[in-house]
Amino acid sequence: MLLTILIVMALMADTRFASAAPGGAEQVAAPPPAGDTPFDRQGMWIWYVDRSEGGSVGRIVARAQAAGIGTLYIKAGDGGDVWSQFNKTLVGALHRGGLDVCAWQFVYGDSPVDEAKVGATAVRRGADCLVIDAEGQYEGKYAAADRYLRALRGRIGAAFPLSLAAFPYVDYHPSFPYSVFFGPEGATVNQPQMYWKAIGASVRAVYEHTYLFNRLWDHPLYPLGQTYGGAGRKDIVRFRRFDESYGGLPPSWWDWQETSSVGWQALGAPLVGPVLGYRPVVAHPVLKRGSEGDLVVWAQEHLQTAIQPQLPITGIFGKQTRAAVRAFQESQGLPVDGVLGTTTWGSLLNFDPVRPRWAGRRAKRGGGATASRAFPPRRPLSASLPARAYEIDPGPAP
Repeated sequence: MLLTILIVMALMADTRFASAAPGGAEQVAAPPPAGDTPFDRQGMWIWYVDRSEGGSVGRIVARAQAAGIGTLYIKAGDGGDVWSQFNKTLVGALHRGGLDVCAWQFVYGDSPVDEAKVGATAVRRGADCLVIDAEGQYEGKYAAADRYLRALRGRIGAAFPLSLAAFPYVDYHPSFPYSVFFGPEGATVNQPQMYWKAIGASVRAVYEHTYLFNRLWDHPLYPLGQTYGGAGRKDIVRFRRFDESYGGLPPSWWDWQETSSVGWQALGAPLVGPVLGYRPVVAHPVLKRGSEGDLVVWAQEHLQTAIQPQLPITGIFGKQTRAAVRAFQESQGLPVDGVLGTTTWGSLLNFDPVRPRWAGRRAKRGGGATASRAFPPRRPLSASLPARAYEIDPGPAP
């Protein structure tokens, strides 16, 4: 297993970004426990209702029940536009059919407050949960993510079930503001888009790569698999079995209108349990001096709480961050090497991260007392880093 991980990581190596070498596989990094939420039922995503069983609620309910689907994720908005297909009448009918109904919205970060209003509208229309679909358009937009979440939580409340469905390979996207979306008052659930066939990888490789990095967000991880693009029955069932191996939080699937009869049969097929003889990857990735990206931002936010309140949050692992890691390791009785590996991450994640005010107001021009005050930056230095690659072709927005 360790050799497999090292081979995968060697193919991805780039010293400018966060190293992915396992940081001590002897430490089991179990996911946080799940609760009784809409996420805890196998789900199916709907892009267009009228292209899903012709829009017939009765046929949608029957198909979902036959395939073991308990939650529907229905598109409710795109950018600042509300989609009329997500409405109280539809939600009520699906509820009467025994289904949970969650709304999802595609966001761009250009008008974050308007996008927050779209999400809040879906909640008012009866959504049981809300999913943020943020992808390549959001890379580098820390202030927009901060503003969006503050506006959204102000409208839907701090406890409403909120998920992020984003790129699964965190290390490919060093400027994506995962740390904002998963930070305080952000999303409470992680649904990475683990489309193995679209990525061009095996089901096993997608699980190992995704979980290696996404465990660091310390949120329940519900895999989002694919039934589109020719995904076959064998791989869909295999995806479900790997899900059992990695904790068994129910997966959801993209998407209804592109699922074949073979795909539906695979979703409803009984499982025989986890993959036999397989040992899940339980290590955390290594960060050290020279690492860059949002994972470093996440580490610095935790280090501020745990050991050094004045540590700059830059997304760059330099001398100050290394010194803070060494001080933290010493305070916790850990081996002191200034490197963030599995054991150190395990202790550091016990501390809550700070919440930077990336959307803080700027000083006005013209001097005076206001202009002399210190204002936070709009984003960390690492927010200018380009994506290493796109494991999933971003293409046009869904």
